[in-house]
Amino acid sequence: MFLLPWPLVLLLWPLAPGRLEPTLHCSRQNTEKEVSLQQEGDVVIGGLFQVHFTPSKQCFNNGGNNNKQVCVCVCVCVLSSSLDLQSLKYVYALMFAVEEVNSNNSLLPGLTLGYHILDNCGRYPWALQNAVTLVTGEEDAGILPAPLLIGGFSSSSAIMLSRILSPLSVPVISYMASCPCLSDRTKFPFFFRTMPSDIFQARALAQLVLQFRWTWVGVVLPNSDYGHLMVQAFKEELIGKGVCLAFTEVISRQTISSDAPRVALKIRDSTARVVLILCWYTDVHKLFLELKNINVTDRQFLASEAWSTSQALLQDPDISSVAQGVLGVAIRSSPIPGFEKYLRSLHPITRPNDAFLREFWKQEFGCSIAAAPSTSSPSSPSESLDQNVPLPSCSGNESLQGRQHPFTDTSQLRGSYNVYLAVYAAAHALHSLLSCPGGDDDITSFRNSTCSSPKHIQPEQLLQHLSSVNVSTPQGGSFHFQGADIPATYDLVNWQKTPEGSLELVLIGRVDGLDLSLNDSVVQWSSGYSQVPESVCSKPCPPGTRTMPRKGKQLCCFDCVPCAGGEISNVTGSPHCNPCPPDFWSNSERTACIPKELDFLSFNETLGITLTTAAVSGATVTAAVLVVFLYYHQTPVVRANNSELSFLFLVSLKFCFLCSLVFIGPPSVWSCRFQQAAFGITFVLSISCLLVKTMVVLAAFRSAHPSAAAMMRWFGPAQQRASVCFFTSIQVLICTVWLALTPPEPHLDLDFRGAKVTFTCVMVSVLGFSLVLGYIGLLACSCLLLAFLARKLPDNFNEARLITFSMLIFCAVWVAFVPAYVSSPGKYVVAVEVFAILASSYGLLFCIFAPKCFIILLRPEKNSRRHLMSK
Repeated sequence: MFLLPWPLVLLLWPLAPGRLEPTLHCSRQNTEKEVSLQQEGDVVIGGLFQVHFTPSKQCFNNGGNNNKQVCVCVCVCVLSSSLDLQSLKYVYALMFAVEEVNSNNSLLPGLTLGYHILDNCGRYPWALQNAVTLVTGEEDAGILPAPLLIGGFSSSSAIMLSRILSPLSVPVISYMASCPCLSDRTKFPFFFRTMPSDIFQARALAQLVLQFRWTWVGVVLPNSDYGHLMVQAFKEELIGKGVCLAFTEVISRQTISSDAPRVALKIRDSTARVVLILCWYTDVHKLFLELKNINVTDRQFLASEAWSTSQALLQDPDISSVAQGVLGVAIRSSPIPGFEKYLRSLHPITRPNDAFLREFWKQEFGCSIAAAPSTSSPSSPSESLDQNVPLPSCSGNESLQGRQHPFTDTSQLRGSYNVYLAVYAAAHALHSLLSCPGGDDDITSFRNSTCSSPKHIQPEQLLQHLSSVNVSTPQGGSFHFQGADIPATYDLVNWQKTPEGSLELVLIGRVDGLDLSLNDSVVQWSSGYSQVPESVCSKPCPPGTRTMPRKGKQLCCFDCVPCAGGEISNVTGSPHCNPCPPDFWSNSERTACIPKELDFLSFNETLGITLTTAAVSGATVTAAVLVVFLYYHQTPVVRANNSELSFLFLVSLKFCFLCSLVFIGPPSVWSCRFQQAAFGITFVLSISCLLVKTMVVLAAFRSAHPSAAAMMRWFGPAQQRASVCFFTSIQVLICTVWLALTPPEPHLDLDFRGAKVTFTCVMVSVLGFSLVLGYIGLLACSCLLLAFLARKLPDNFNEARLITFSMLIFCAVWVAFVPAYVSSPGKYVVAVEVFAILASSYGLLFCIFAPKCFIILLRPEKNSRRHLMSK
């Protein structure tokens, strides 16, 4: 094998992330000639694969004189098999793609594409040595240097290859590396991949969680950069989306025997019904076995692409009860026409130099085929170790035709399709690079331009074309690199139980960039039914309530609090309640805003009925008194009390009772104006009658005074009527000006919190209303003062004491009215005013007329002139 000079190797070695472990000191077998597959061509691309999985140390005697035991590192696969069939399929996908490109006359016309494929056995130091071999070529064997390398079976190996080959400007196209760090062009300017970044996988998993409204999710991750970066990206995608992580458990491969039982118990004890697992399939297998042992079979698992398509898990009946219903994100699968036929046509007889195929044949058919006498294709490591094991020779009739085998199964081509795309990306970049006109001998011109010839390809020139070329496949697919990445595309898969009881992989949707398309009607969940499982810390709050986070808990754990009056929530899981508009109120369920009910003093309610009854009763009693006085108008009691003013007073008093009815009922523009005018004028008319009567009494009892004769001329019947009219006209003038300028108006009191909106007459001008009340109060106080002065006049004839007492009640009622009116809410303002009208009216009626009616009706013997004139 051709190696770089040791000084250069020592210079590049610190760049490798993985060095040979100090615990394994062994030499590498077959160091003279590496096991490889190669095809000559005008341009050769390098392929670096992990055909064998891990090295194991085996010792044997060297056969020399000292009979010294020699330890060699031998590549063996997981589960004690000698080959990783999936990686072997990747190798033949590259070979098939190269043959397909060469058969396409329009892609690389007149040019043959070759390949040089090496196996690194999953060891970083060997991957380094093989990569250097590929890019430098082997002059002795006539193998050209590869200007481009397809490799990087993992993110770690891709990082190492990119760093090692960066000084040589060799582009690396990885088919499986998914670390987001590789998208950084400042650190990895020569790296490309046909595998999407894990950022998009985390985004797709987050979209699945949001799609099914899971808000309480557990996460199990490997103790690696991949696991921690995936969880970080997953969390970032769910920020502000209402999703919380119930737990985050880490599994280490080195301590899986103790980690698996611990994590299984955590999953069992958690209330999360959905668990995202990001581990490698071998770790998942151990975890599922532990879950089965503790009978946990009702969890819904989300799978990353690391294990979502693992046939080892799908075909294991021991974990089928736990694994049923797994929902996962997988590398997109795409058919490669002709690839299955190509795989089935493989035969060691037609490919005598293919050591990998001979080993596969030996493993599969249990027979041996002699290697071709070629120095370029020695035996594979396992063949060398097992060369002493006798096996029968193959008959030559062995074939893969018609044989059901995972190696020939092309129904789920994922990593193989990534390798296929990588070859076409290289082919299109070469096509773009070699399509420029020019001669083959002008080396300087080629080095100074973006074009080249097959003999003088510079890796940095190929890099420029690889970054900008549009890649297309014979199936019609196309893409171009966006930096290091291609557009992210994933399959959504579901593990469903077949009628035979086994599990099968079913495609249920796809993810294209940010778009997720999913046929959730065909999903089979862990329960075996089509019902979407629920995974929440707290069930969503129903409409009419809001969420209130629990103290010390995550936001997904909350209590449901009913909305307050005047607030609603009409969606499930609302974080807050929305206030209703001012003229609306919440219904009893707090789910909708309904118009507020108009609240006014109505004739239909108890308070309205009571006040109406009191008003009508007062008016009726007043009318009855008026009838009595009219019937007995010739009697001394009626005549002695100024019958004309008494009749006018009773009529005005009746109107006082009746005007209170105008305050009851729905307010209107005219009712608001009329009620205050009627109230003010009728009360002034009543008080004016009493005031004039009091003045007449005073003047009459002082008529014996020499100066009283002139005074009495001013208190005749005409003057009395004029005085009443004069006092009343002042109130009429006040009301007219008030109602003309700033009249009361109907008003909806929207500031009042409640299901009802108060509908009342509002005083636009407090001054006008104050003048009306003030004038009534002035007349009442004047009447009270005059009546008080006349209280010592002859008892039987004197009405002054009755007027005094009635005025005291009247003033007390209206003095109490003011604070009650100001402090009463809503319609009770109207009720207070009506009550004050009725109370004062009843006070006037009973205090003045009750004693007279008692004499007229029950003590007629006192209804005489002699009795009235007596002291």
